[in-house]
Amino acid sequence: MTLLRTVARPLLASMFVYGGVSSLRHAKAMGPKAEPVANALGSVAPQAKTSPTNLVRINGAIHVVAGTALATGHLPRLSSFVLAGTLVPTTAVGHQFWNESDPQSRQNQAIHFTKNLSLIGGLLMATLDPDPHKKFIGRRAKDKVADGAHAVTERIDDLRG
Repeated sequence: MTLLRTVARPLLASMFVYGGVSSLRHAKAMGPKAEPVANALGSVAPQAKTSPTNLVRINGAIHVVAGTALATGHLPRLSSFVLAGTLVPTTAVGHQFWNESDPQSRQNQAIHFTKNLSLIGGLLMATLDPDPHKKFIGRRAKDKVADGAHAVTERIDDLRG
């Protein structure tokens, strides 16, 4: 891992580990904000029976696990993708600045909303970050297709000859 990755990944992950631990510790207090998501899940999958508090706990646990994985360089692309995916509903539900009537509160929520958008962008960029010892995932897929095509061509030639 390069020096840049050694520093950048833990910095990017720090907010998720901290926020995830906070969500786990204060799930009951944060639960009411997750009520719209719990209701939406309940209408789509009534058998799931998810409470808002449990959704906060699940989201917090995902943030701690994926954030730690990203910080330590374990499955960095996957953990970045998972964090970006969970941050979308977290941002949409948790920072609805457009519903705030108090100007100070509106500004605070807008800042957090924009910060989360920036984090999502950084995480999406991290999903594309090639490991110095591993080819970029698109290149690996292209190589697999080329290898497969070559193997098929050889097999056809063997059958003809």
